[in-house]
Amino acid sequence: MNGLSQPAAEPRLPRNGGIDALRATMTLLVLFHHAAITYGASGGWFYHELPADHSRASQLLTLFVAINQAYFMGLFFLLAGYFTPGALRSKGSARYARDRLIRLGVPLLAFGWVLGPVSEALGQTANGHPFFATLGAIMSSGRFIEGPLWFAQALLIFGAGAVLWFELTQRRSPAADTASKPFPSNLVLLLAALLTGVAAFVLRLWWPVGTEWHGLQLGYFASYTMLFVAGYAAAEPRWLVRVPFATTRVWLTLALICLPVLPAASLLGAMVPALHRSSNGGWTLPAVIYAPWEPLVAWGLILWLLPTFQRRFATLSTTWRKLADRAYAIYIIHPPVLVGVALAGRPLALPALVKFPIAGTLTCMLCYALAGLLLRIPGARRIV
Repeated sequence: MNGLSQPAAEPRLPRNGGIDALRATMTLLVLFHHAAITYGASGGWFYHELPADHSRASQLLTLFVAINQAYFMGLFFLLAGYFTPGALRSKGSARYARDRLIRLGVPLLAFGWVLGPVSEALGQTANGHPFFATLGAIMSSGRFIEGPLWFAQALLIFGAGAVLWFELTQRRSPAADTASKPFPSNLVLLLAALLTGVAAFVLRLWWPVGTEWHGLQLGYFASYTMLFVAGYAAAEPRWLVRVPFATTRVWLTLALICLPVLPAASLLGAMVPALHRSSNGGWTLPAVIYAPWEPLVAWGLILWLLPTFQRRFATLSTTWRKLADRAYAIYIIHPPVLVGVALAGRPLALPALVKFPIAGTLTCMLCYALAGLLLRIPGARRIV
């Protein structure tokens, strides 16, 4: 297999300011997502100052988290898939695999053995457990804590699949007219969304939302897999840089129509017994609604965000370039920073909907500064 011995000649996709800005923005949204869980949204995190309950603040934050979850990590997988074929052709399979192991594997190990235990030990101090004693107990137990670096773990798996596919198909060079290959029709996109919803429902019969398998919530992986594969397929015809306006309009409209369905079903749960059941998985009406709701919302938001950011950020300012450059490092280091910020603000008697944006903003600012320092370490840029 010549891809294992030498790289092919095709160049990688050029840098795209809009996509860089979008990826950086989604990274900051991850920080606010986890801040919302800290202050009452439903979800797993290292520290919960307030539990998820039926209060108005908790319901609003949970809706914010549910909308994010529908699309933002899937968008990361779409972009990862999009840049994979070019990297494989430029580097060859062996070098690509080695680089992925360094860029994804090293942060995963660093978080699992160090930053994850630190984040958990910090969170446990709110329950009266001494930080160093808790940290020592976690580390001595040998427990590996993936935390948000489950994403790197998943990309390692998807990357291995991409290498195998590339090796099986690399003799076929990209066609000269791929730029003219038509963008998928609305019918194709709809079928993909419905298929993803069905697959998500089936997966959640065994792995309901919130259930992990080695750090991976497999109940979400129908969408993640579909979007990574879609990104890979979109690379040669460069679909992500030429989303038709008509397609954006149709799918954004559909997403906006679908958005209130989930909160409406939740509100009706008190009056309709069939809706007063878990949406996380199983043979329940809320689970049937939630599974296709996610991809229908995701497709619309993603197909709107891609052209919007590329129009707005054709060129990046110095600040945006720095943010894009530091995005991955910010993602890696944010858990202990956010937990520390939340613990520092714990004595403040402020409403959850006030603490949430303050903690999220402070975490973004601190992580931006710390990521800049981290990238000054010799060799760090090869990893993050």
